[in-house]
Amino acid sequence: MSRSEPILKVENITKSFGTAHILKGVDLELPKGGIKILIGPSGGGKSTLLQCLNCLVTPDSGTIWFNGSVVDIQKSKELYAFRQQVGMIFQDFNLFDHLTALDNIIIALCKVKKKNKQQAKERAMVELEQVGLSDKGHLYPAELSGGQKQRVAIARALAMDPKVLLLDEPTSALDPELVGEVVAVIRSLAQKGMTMIMATHQISLIRNLADEILFMKDGLIAEQGTPRELLGAGVCTLSQGFCDKLNEITGEEI
Repeated sequence: MSRSEPILKVENITKSFGTAHILKGVDLELPKGGIKILIGPSGGGKSTLLQCLNCLVTPDSGTIWFNGSVVDIQKSKELYAFRQQVGMIFQDFNLFDHLTALDNIIIALCKVKKKNKQQAKERAMVELEQVGLSDKGHLYPAELSGGQKQRVAIARALAMDPKVLLLDEPTSALDPELVGEVVAVIRSLAQKGMTMIMATHQISLIRNLADEILFMKDGLIAEQGTPRELLGAGVCTLSQGFCDKLNEITGEEI
């Protein structure tokens, strides 16, 4: 598959919760090795879209393609295989508090990948090394900083060998001084060619990491384009206005 061909594609994804119409017909294509950044106001549908992309939340309608084939989400075996290929990173880490950092990764490898304990431990250590936490595997989540917890969560997702990584505000729950260590890991993954869709308010990621920015508002993609097209000098776009407001709040330069 070439970089220009979509590894993940969705058409007309809709989702409602009761009378609240969260997604109103979203289309997107993600090429292998591509990085798309979702931005926009809270309540615009970013998190729901990410969860629909790997069916943690079941879409009400629409079609999902993966590697050129339609995913039949009604077939549990097919859905299970699809979810293994599309990893998810949450803003609140979702680690098991009663397990060490190492065991949080090992349990997923044993349960999902059916690896034995030794194989799982070896792979878990590789991923902890990749996120700079090879010396923290024995610690429990309560003993880790927020940035370290998020890096463990990223290591756990990577151990599943996903073809696509979805990241939902991966730095929003972190104190400002801890954001940099998670951003560094995300940048490293991008340099290694990881395919990603990420919702974020981190301007440095929006500006410098995205191949394409998707501005979501009221359940639709209201604007999309490259950082240069949407954030370049002299442009007047929804994305530029949104980032200007973020800059006023955070002081982070675009």
